[in-house]
Amino acid sequence: MSQEPEQKQPDSDIEFDDTDLVPRRRFLTLAGAGLLTIGFGSFAEGLVGGLSEPFNQQVGSLIFQPQQPVPEFPISAIEPDKLIINSFRGTPAIATETYRLTIDGEVNNPLSLSMSNLQKLPLTSMVIRHVCVEGWAAIVQWGGVRLRDLIAIAKPSAQVKYVYFYSADGYYESWDIDSVMHPQTLMAYQKNGQILTPEYGAPLRLASPVKLGYKLSKWVTRIQLTSELGKKRGYWEDLGYEWYAGL
Repeated sequence: MSQEPEQKQPDSDIEFDDTDLVPRRRFLTLAGAGLLTIGFGSFAEGLVGGLSEPFNQQVGSLIFQPQQPVPEFPISAIEPDKLIINSFRGTPAIATETYRLTIDGEVNNPLSLSMSNLQKLPLTSMVIRHVCVEGWAAIVQWGGVRLRDLIAIAKPSAQVKYVYFYSADGYYESWDIDSVMHPQTLMAYQKNGQILTPEYGAPLRLASPVKLGYKLSKWVTRIQLTSELGKKRGYWEDLGYEWYAGL
């Protein structure tokens, strides 16, 4: 990945919004031509790399309801031994004490946040199923900060449609803004009630029930908001995997 351009100095005065929107239940159903699934991910899994990007995004947007939460599981349903550790270039060494999360791009208030800053925001916990495109799944409890709360602090421009995630190991991903703003999309620093460990993405990783596992970047260091997708859209997507990858 090419070197990123020098970024603006983030504002030092950070305001934290404690607003907690009440979630509603979310049920995604796609029916037609004899096809019935519970999410776009099931439909798209057999079509990896087979859809053009505009159609891919339009279909995903049509069935996605960005404010309706996915039904969660009880604590008793957690499967602690089923979350497989997949690595891209090994586990990077990140010192939590000096870690910073940069949020920039088309925003009016670029941010550089320490773990202490992040932990001052309201903690959101959820028990959801992590689904891998390889065919396995695991029920996991994630705890962290709602990504939409962080985006609100950064004050994005009205033109923002996409968000890029850059990781300490060189991995990169891009999402649609509606999935980013979903109330169950987290920047997680806890797993199953404990502080996240490096092999699972510490100090900070994406967690969400609305995307397949390869979209859920670990070791995230930078979040970039943009109105356009670049030629690079994600490590696996650039090798032919489906971009929207919704569930």
